[in-house]
Amino acid sequence: MAISITGGDILGEGLERRDITLEDGMIAAFDTAPRAGALRLDATGLLVLPGLVDCHGDAFERHIMPRPRVAFDIDLALRDADRALLANGITTAFHGVTWSWEPGLRGAETARALADAIARLQPELDADTRFHLRHETFNLEAEPQILAWLAEGRVGVLAFNDHTEGTLKTRHRPDKIGKMVERTGLSTEAFMALVETVYARKGDVEGSIARLAAAARAAGVPMFSHDDMTPAMRAWYRSLGVAVAEFPIDEATAREAATHGEAIVFGAPNVVRGGSHTGCPSAEEMVRAGLCTILASDYYYPALALAPFLLARRGAASFAEAWALVSRAPAHALGLHDRGVIAPGKRADLVLVEEGPHPRIVATIAGGRLVHLADQRLLG
Repeated sequence: MAISITGGDILGEGLERRDITLEDGMIAAFDTAPRAGALRLDATGLLVLPGLVDCHGDAFERHIMPRPRVAFDIDLALRDADRALLANGITTAFHGVTWSWEPGLRGAETARALADAIARLQPELDADTRFHLRHETFNLEAEPQILAWLAEGRVGVLAFNDHTEGTLKTRHRPDKIGKMVERTGLSTEAFMALVETVYARKGDVEGSIARLAAAARAAGVPMFSHDDMTPAMRAWYRSLGVAVAEFPIDEATAREAATHGEAIVFGAPNVVRGGSHTGCPSAEEMVRAGLCTILASDYYYPALALAPFLLARRGAASFAEAWALVSRAPAHALGLHDRGVIAPGKRADLVLVEEGPHPRIVATIAGGRLVHLADQRLLG
């Protein structure tokens, strides 16, 4: 069905009052007469913005396990997460699926089930939903399966994570490891014994990373390195073809990435909350310094649409620059050149927003289909 959107302020280089026509899932034209039979949306008083591209979101985990050791069917959880994504204007979502050496929510059984479910449900989910594999690098047993998934084209993003070293450093702090223990279903003693066993194979980790990176390069799969600890660590991952720095741990490491023109991801919740809850760099300050090029929802979907408005209000960036952090920039970094901007010939992923202290997502259009409508007045 064709859709005609009239009266809205459309975001390009800036905001401009224009009408727009969508046909066959694409942006067709500006300022043309609506086609006969088109669905007409009156966007007067609203912003018409590119749909959000979320390169890293793991809030869907709470749909699977809303309480420790209380799990629900994965298909049900993913369908529910799809509705939450669309209500928050997210039209392209990379579910951050962590596959760790630990059992439970982030174990092998869940990772395989999620990979299968995302692939199987993709045709019926309204958000373009893809698999962001967060590979715990000490999880050496996962390498054969990941190599197979890469060859089969099932991985949208491969991210290299290491929470093993940090877990060892905080082993004597129950407040730090409590949540990890809860989601595994193990006792604290059994969990820490497992950590020690896993860490004993440290000497094999770099070789495994190199093999996986080579396979991802061959398959054309974008790669992220998560929580780079030092500029040297970022440089090492760069040498393997890992071109995106995700949540670098300090400013010096972010500058190492920026110097080489690499994409740098920070969390939108960091912007909304006014800083990191883990003592890492302030995302707003990184934006001001040109050291953040992408924002991700991380663990809280509503933050992704709110963060650009806050950055603009605080003078950290123009609104167009801020919205690019959640649309054009992640799309480009992920090789999705058909979306992230509003222009003829691009995929019709749009979000209609009512400004206010907490901007309201009034409607979401994904692939040219109206998939979320919060105000019937748009229909006239």
